[in-house]
Parts: sequence; structure tokens; C-alpha cells
Amino acid sequence: MPTYDYECDDCGHGFEAFHGMSADPIKECPECAGAVRRLIGTGAGLLFKGSGFYETDYRSSGYKKDQAADKPKESAPKKDKKSASKKTAKKAQ
Repeated sequence: MPTYDYECDDCGHGFEAFHGMSADPIKECPECAGAVRRLIGTGAGLLFKGSGFYETDYRSSGYKKDQAADKPKESAPKKDKKSASKKTAKKAQ
């Protein structure tokens, strides 16, 4: 259900009302019982709830393959030759 903005023509009181689109608009101000008019709003932003709403969820399979190919591959950590030779030299002594 959308939220509607209203403004009183008599006292200028502004308020919001939460009601269905098929419901009749509010005609009376809750403050002074004067006539109100419904304002034209900018609308609400699109709200996604729950998991799975990420920009990469709906990419084509070709895009996903290209992206995977561009990632650098992790290699096994290399051993430092200097530290390895020092350890063997200590063991020999």
C-alpha cells in the first residue's frame, strides 16, 4: 500500500496517510477539520527485501565466464631459497 501526502487548505497542516490505491482519498484535516488536498509526490524508491538482489545475480553466462577468466589465479606460496638454505646449514652443524 502506498503512502500519500496531504495538505490542509485552511491551516496548512501537512500529513501522510497510508492506505490502498482503491481507497477514497482523505477529505478532512485531522487538526482543524478543514478541506485537504492530496499532493503529487515523487513516489517511493524501489525496495528489495531478502537475499539475492545483487547486481551480479542477473548477468549473462558469457559475462560470468569472461569475469572468471580475468581473475588472477592464486598460486601456491613460494618458499624463500635463502631461509631454506640457512635452516639446512644450521641442521648440518
